[in-house]
Order: sequence, then structure tokens, then C-alpha cells
Amino acid sequence: MVTSSHIQEINAIVKTGRVLIDESDRYSYSFDGSFGTYLPDIVIQTKSVEELAALVKFANRAKIPIYPRGQATSLSGGPLPVKGGMVFDLSVMNDLLEIHEEDLVAIVSPGILTSEIHKAAEQKGLMYPPDPSSSHVSTIGGNLAENSGGPRGLKYGVTKDYVIGLEMITPEGEIIKTGGRTVKNVTGYDLTKLVVGSEGTLGIITKAVLRLIPKPQATSTIMAIFKSLIDAGSAISKILSSGILPSKMELMDQASIVAVEQFEPLGLPTDAAALILIELDGHPLSLKEEMEQTAVLCRTVGAREVRIPKDKAEEVELWKARKLVSPAIVRIKPTKISEDATVPRSKIPEMCERLQNIRERYNIHLVVFGHAGDGNLHPNIICDKTDREEMHRVEQAVAEIFTAAVELGGTLSGEHGIGTMKAPFMEMELGAIGLDMMKRIKKVWDPNNIMNPGKIFPDPGQKLELS
Repeated sequence: MVTSSHIQEINAIVKTGRVLIDESDRYSYSFDGSFGTYLPDIVIQTKSVEELAALVKFANRAKIPIYPRGQATSLSGGPLPVKGGMVFDLSVMNDLLEIHEEDLVAIVSPGILTSEIHKAAEQKGLMYPPDPSSSHVSTIGGNLAENSGGPRGLKYGVTKDYVIGLEMITPEGEIIKTGGRTVKNVTGYDLTKLVVGSEGTLGIITKAVLRLIPKPQATSTIMAIFKSLIDAGSAISKILSSGILPSKMELMDQASIVAVEQFEPLGLPTDAAALILIELDGHPLSLKEEMEQTAVLCRTVGAREVRIPKDKAEEVELWKARKLVSPAIVRIKPTKISEDATVPRSKIPEMCERLQNIRERYNIHLVVFGHAGDGNLHPNIICDKTDREEMHRVEQAVAEIFTAAVELGGTLSGEHGIGTMKAPFMEMELGAIGLDMMKRIKKVWDPNNIMNPGKIFPDPGQKLELS
């Protein structure tokens, strides 16, 4: 798709960056954290917004696909160059990170790691709440594209709730600004919210203005242990309907607990069916009362034990267990399929039951953990992609997980995005007309379909294929 004359024109545009055409370089940009390998024709690294805009104008004229890419931690195929073309490596755009404490905003370039924003805000006594588990390696640009969440999403919301302004390049190569630095802004359509979560299909974000909040004075943690996964789901609903709003509420099923203990012994109860880690934050005086009330509520719905850490060191150990789930489970088998089907909070117990049935019906190694407080479960399937028979069962199970979530009034994705993995199921959730409305928006913004094509919208007859 990219010819030698195209490469000459690209080289003429990119005066301050790098143009990579060697096959070995291009293979480094052919995959992400999901499935599939797609070789781009060319990779461009530049910090210059003007050069990027000129490249987009050229690509739009030549009808060459463009794929914006950060650190490629996507679990849904977001940056995969499925139709060849040009990959823009935006991880190099990492020079801008400003904290304006009087305005309670951060101004960042897209290649900044999300964890660096957390550190910079905390040094000023502030907090940037969205905290995806990949924040130490994922870029804020990728988080913006996928509308990432994390454990704190329960109380504080997700990425889109903290983005108040953007600088971006349209698919036709124009540099525009949306929103601004004010918390209130109702001038015209909210293009900022439209772009956040659009998975790179509507343009390239080159700068973002993020809202910050004061950091809570104190936090406390409690661990509740259950004999039943369904009881754990009931406890989550009970706590949330009581008027207590934890900052985090994380679920681990028995398979998760056992995997972590085998990976790094932390004293977790391997005979338990499930556990919930709950973090409360706020004023120290109110926390004591809320902790006691939470413990009582957990016991009311069948918790066999409630543990409260003696000190901060023990608290850190508990949260370490949750962070170790992903690295622990991949020791069981080499392939991990991480889903994030999300259901209304009241349906968490029923979704847990549906997941148990799917595990048994398809005889798969299904591990359930995630941000259970906002219904954002992470059913992870551990398998071996070289085993075609197993992968066929896994494909059926994944399709049934999505169906269960939608049938229970939920959604295909709470934070991982649609990408290529979930595109075949979009109409199931949105309906034909709803999906068509999204396609119309895409067509108006990107008439030549050059911006991250092959994502969100399924090709005719497209099916989930993992094998």
C-alpha cells in the first residue's frame, strides 16, 4: 500500500523524527496485548505536531491507513495495523507534564505514562483518579483512546470524567482544540467526550487537559472472605446500597487466590471461594465508623471471615495480592484472554453464577477477578493458543460471556475498548440503528476511512477468531 514514492514524500515531511521501514523495526509494531499480528508498511516517530498533521494530510490524500499507537498495552486490538499502512508511534511525545494546582488541572502530551501523572499530582497534594492496572507502562494517550478505568472507577469514575480539553489532529490533517481549562464548558457539542474512547478512529490526540482533585486525607482497607462467589457478589450489592461508597472494591475468585499463592505466598485463604478487597477513603474519623459498618454488612451476607490490616505495611500486602493476579495466572498456561464485560451492580451475583456455568459447560480455565464494585468483572481465560480444540471452546465461551453481560443489561466493555476483539458483537448491544449512527459519525469525521480502520465496526461476516 505504501510505495517508494510515498516513502520519499514521508521523508520530506519528517524532518525532526524517524521513519522506520526495515522489516525488523516494523515487526516491533505488529502486535499489542491482544491477539493477531499485522505488519505495518512504515512506522513514524516524531514529536512535532505540525509534522504529524502534514503526514495525516498526505495520508488522507493518498488514502493510506494511519494507526496511532502508544505503548500497545491494549487488550482489545486497539492499535493493530490490520490493513497495513502507517503506524504513528506517539510514545515519543512525552515532553509535556504540567501541574497547575490553582486551576486543579494537568496538561500532558500523549506519550506520558499515566503513573507519572499520578506521581506529579500527588507531589502537589492532588490526585488524578483513573488508575488502570497498566498505568506504570501505559501512556495517557492510550488511556484517552480507550477511556480507561481502574479500581478507583467505582467512586471517582473513568478517564472521560477527567478530560476537559484536547488538542488533536483530525483525519483530514487539521489541528483543532476541544474544551479548555475550565470545569464548566457547554459551548456547542462536547467533542472532547466524543473523542475520548473513540479508540483512535476520529483523530490523533496531541495534548490533553486533565482535571485533578484533592487527595483524600486517609484510606483504610478491609478484606472479606467468602464460601461462595455468589455470596461475595451479594455483599458488593449490599454495601453499595447501604450508603457507603468505597474508593475500591476488588473481587478475586478461588482460582485467582490459588494462582497468587502459588506465584508468591502472601497468606491468602486458598480454600475460600472468593474474597473482596475494599478500600475506603476520606476523613479519618468517618473511616472508622464506615469500616465497622462494612464488616457487619459482609458478615450479614455470609462472609466467613473479615480481616482488617494492623498497619499500612499489611495493607500494602493485601493490595499486592490483587496486582499479582495477572502475572500469576499466566504461569498456568501461556495464553491469557482478558475480558471486561460489565453488568449493573445489582446483577453481579447473577453474572457470577453465569460465569461459573460457562466455566463448567466449556471445560475452560476461567478466572474471575476485577473491579466488582462497579460491575466491571474481568473474566480471564487461561489457555494455550496452539491447542486448536481448546481455542474453539474458548471462542464459544467468550461469545457466551458477552451475551450474558448484554442480557443482564450490561455492556461488552467497561474499560478495555472494542478494537478488533469485540467488533463482531457490537450490533448485539447497540442494535443495527445504533451501530449505524456511530458509523455515520465516523464517515463524517473520516470520509476516507484512514484513521485506525478495522476497529469498533465489524467487517461483513466478521467473527471472533482466537485460534
